[in-house]
Amino acid sequence: MTASAARVMNESFTVAADGSYAARLTTQPGTELWYPERWTLDGPEPYAVPLPVEQPEEADSGVLPLADGRVLIARRAQGRYSLALLYPSGPETGERRLGTVETDELRLLPPAPCGVRAYALAREPDGRATGVWLVADGSCRPPVRVARLGGRCSGGAWLDPEGRLLALDAAGPDGEGPVKSVAVDLGAGGEVSPLLEITEESDDRLLLADRDSGLLLVRSNAPGEERLGWGVLGSHRPVRFPEALHPEDTRLTPIAVQPGQTLLPERCAVALRVDPAPRVPCGLSGPGVPAGAWLAVWRPGLRELRHLAGPPGWLTGHALWTADGELRVPCSTAHNPCGLARMRTPLPDEEEGGAADPPSGPPPAPAPAPGPALGPAPGPAPGPAPGAPPRAAERAEPTAPAGGDVTALQHRDHGVPPSGLLGSMVRRRVSAGSARSFGAGAEPVPKPVPLQQAPLASGTA
Repeated sequence: MTASAARVMNESFTVAADGSYAARLTTQPGTELWYPERWTLDGPEPYAVPLPVEQPEEADSGVLPLADGRVLIARRAQGRYSLALLYPSGPETGERRLGTVETDELRLLPPAPCGVRAYALAREPDGRATGVWLVADGSCRPPVRVARLGGRCSGGAWLDPEGRLLALDAAGPDGEGPVKSVAVDLGAGGEVSPLLEITEESDDRLLLADRDSGLLLVRSNAPGEERLGWGVLGSHRPVRFPEALHPEDTRLTPIAVQPGQTLLPERCAVALRVDPAPRVPCGLSGPGVPAGAWLAVWRPGLRELRHLAGPPGWLTGHALWTADGELRVPCSTAHNPCGLARMRTPLPDEEEGGAADPPSGPPPAPAPAPGPALGPAPGPAPGPAPGAPPRAAERAEPTAPAGGDVTALQHRDHGVPPSGLLGSMVRRRVSAGSARSFGAGAEPVPKPVPLQQAPLASGTA
């Protein structure tokens, strides 16, 4: 297998909203004739079903599995993209064509939480705007544009269980200017509101959002260099950039968040892909895995990462969590083309004592040993060690003075003037939208405001 073929297989791998199916592009051994492949993940063992059609697919086609087992495919043609649903039909592949979108650049967004609807970002013909298109909704209607944003948009994360609020990273028409995350309300005609703005000049991107807990993983250069940080949707606290997420000579990319931790963001385990700097040697590579990539797990509040070796044939950049804390990692080798490694490793609810030294250099990566789930431990969480600062959840919130600036209270521990607001209204809109199904005549809800602009004092723990 060539490096380019392995890259296409890795990058095209997508999991359905409920984790029941996955899809990717693959080839017959020894060829580069591409076809979609659907994985079934919700049984005792995963298995793959090929979905070839008469004409081989292009390597840049997009695939996205729906919760009903069909696979959406987006095929590029001259000046447009054609969309269709593929499904097994006896020994053949059934195909239902959905229509086309006139654009030179289209990218399927992550599956909507409902598992039925599918959306795509398409660059407008003038190149100065980006459209959000509903390309599949279970009906026979052709793709329709549901929102239009000025400039170039990227990213894509769902903020609510209904699939109404979509977070995107927006820049200028040619990608110039600072990148800021915005929230697009698809239930209000594509209304766009600010979501994340740490400083006016910084590039602030939302990488992952957990709809149950509100945990957000962001990447920003506001601290003076590009760093990974975390915040909570609707919280009155700023985005934090802990040293645990800034190990030397590596780059971290969050790939999965543990679901089911309702309103408990600090209990969510996060899986990360770790890529070393080119000068750092590492022997954790495997078939189809870029040299040196490995896994790490972390939870807000922990002072260091827990490192894991990726399984042979890891489809790098992909992982799934179960609510009870099992980490499932897709992999594909010549002997097992459709595999799902299941890992459990203990993570404490809270680290005791003083802050640990940040890890330096490539860490050892032992095979994960069986252990308790990464979810919350039963019973109450242990209290802080003597002399340790109280956890964020235990710090008393003072009462805002009448007519006062509440951001002054939000920043009281940071020693700098307040510099923005936190999007508590986003959380209210998420809650309001979950009261009834998306598309029903919901009552108007408050307009979101941006996440608080984080004060970036020294020591962004």
